[in-house]
Amino acid sequence: MNPSRSSGRTRTPQEVAAALAPALGTGRLRLGEPLAPYTTFRIGGPADVLYDATTDEELASAVLAARHAGIPVFVLGLGANILVGDLGVRGLVVRNVARGIRDLGAGRIRAESGVVVADLIHHAVDAGWTGLEHYVGIPSTVGGAVWQNLHFLAPAPARERTMFIEEVVESVELLTPDDVRITVGRDEMAFGYDTSRLHTSGEVALAVTFALAKGDPVDMHRVMQENLAWRGSRHPWLEHHPSAGSIFKKIEGVGAGRLIDQCGLKGHRIGGAQISHIHANIIVNLGEASAADVRALIAHAQGAVAERFDQFLQPEIGFIGEFQPTNPDTEA
Repeated sequence: MNPSRSSGRTRTPQEVAAALAPALGTGRLRLGEPLAPYTTFRIGGPADVLYDATTDEELASAVLAARHAGIPVFVLGLGANILVGDLGVRGLVVRNVARGIRDLGAGRIRAESGVVVADLIHHAVDAGWTGLEHYVGIPSTVGGAVWQNLHFLAPAPARERTMFIEEVVESVELLTPDDVRITVGRDEMAFGYDTSRLHTSGEVALAVTFALAKGDPVDMHRVMQENLAWRGSRHPWLEHHPSAGSIFKKIEGVGAGRLIDQCGLKGHRIGGAQISHIHANIIVNLGEASAADVRALIAHAQGAVAERFDQFLQPEIGFIGEFQPTNPDTEA
């Protein structure tokens, strides 16, 4: 059995579930559930215990239950921008499927943090509110969107400006490390490029209120079609080649993908993981990739770029759970 270590002692998945059962019940706690189906990479070992939170209240309750029991907890949204280790995740994984949307009037929409951004976009566009359609095609929940300050190059055709989700965020409801629920405004979220206060605060996003403007649905649908076409021509389709999106952080003045491409690594493969033929900063799962394959390919790309260009590629994806040792020289 895989142990969960917390507060200096080891707990089995069964012990973790028993500690959480008084607060969360036994019927919805799943032991040893593989996480691969819940990530866009389709990679990942089992969670000790998995729980689906269907409302923001359930999300808060699950996190509080784990904290009070001294159990490690990880909140999982759509599973984009992460790589889950082959050995799985210790403690509790809360799958955030809190997907309530409520119209507050005058273009203000409150969305629970598990709402899929694509669903929120359609809700807003159907109601005639503009501001979210620019982010169509990007796999994310609302919580993930504010975590990383979701962004996209728009509008077409020039695509000279990076648009950030913060531009339409009014406020965010958070659960603090002190177990207090607070609401903070956009200016308090410390939004930046691929970042927000959530990276360092230890807080959990429960819901977000967006402030949108009245718009023409015809124009919004045009923007959505343009952005889907533009993105589809530059990124592998997740349905056919699962990935976590861009692997490495942006390097000012030169793209990480461009450096990898100039090393001749497009199409390079280790095990079931391959550097995309379409975008060199994306690694795809050809069907049977392991997390070890991906990490070995990451290390190989870092080594090649460092040797040729004296540049260090820093991963932007999160590494979640426990990993096997990697060998970057082991290729298919």
